[in-house]
Amino acid sequence: MDGVYEVKKINPSCFDKTTEEILSNLEKTKNSFWNLDRECANFLNTLIKIKNAKNVLEIGTSNGYSGIWILEALKETKGKLTTVEYWEKRQSVARANFSKCVPEVYAESKIGAAVIVLEDMLDEIKQNKREKFDFVFIDANKKEYIEYFELIDKMINKGSVILADNILTHYKKVEDYVNALFDNPSYQSQILPFGAGMMLSYKISD
Repeated sequence: MDGVYEVKKINPSCFDKTTEEILSNLEKTKNSFWNLDRECANFLNTLIKIKNAKNVLEIGTSNGYSGIWILEALKETKGKLTTVEYWEKRQSVARANFSKCVPEVYAESKIGAAVIVLEDMLDEIKQNKREKFDFVFIDANKKEYIEYFELIDKMINKGSVILADNILTHYKKVEDYVNALFDNPSYQSQILPFGAGMMLSYKISD
């Protein structure tokens, strides 16, 4: 029909058969593990490649679905991933999936409450024990998004990107985060109305 766009299944050629099978299996349980939609995961992967990100921070590992897409992008950019998860059982599943799908890319796994882990990493950055991040993906406790941002802002430089998920589906919980980014003159932001709703923020000044 004229004017109607048919959404096709996203099946990028960047994945081998084993990885595609694992992703497909994880998608069957995405509601239980709060995984990204494939459309959003593909956008995340593409954005990391466009940005040529080298040091990515993920807040909310879960079973590793989004992490696989991140690691595949980092294979091209020759970067590394640091991923944070509260539940060790979930992250152990993620680590197994990473080793099966993208073993050649370094992934540092952090276990614990995200705010505390971020505070510890910020201290490491201040002590020159850790590099700042150039890309951050947020998909964890929605009520804590604003707390994450207050720490992340000190962990990234001008030119870095923050991508946050569930902006539309959980708007009331993330409203303070959304307002903080839109009101911050150091950031240019846009809400993307696909999947669960994503917010893309670019740091234009320190």
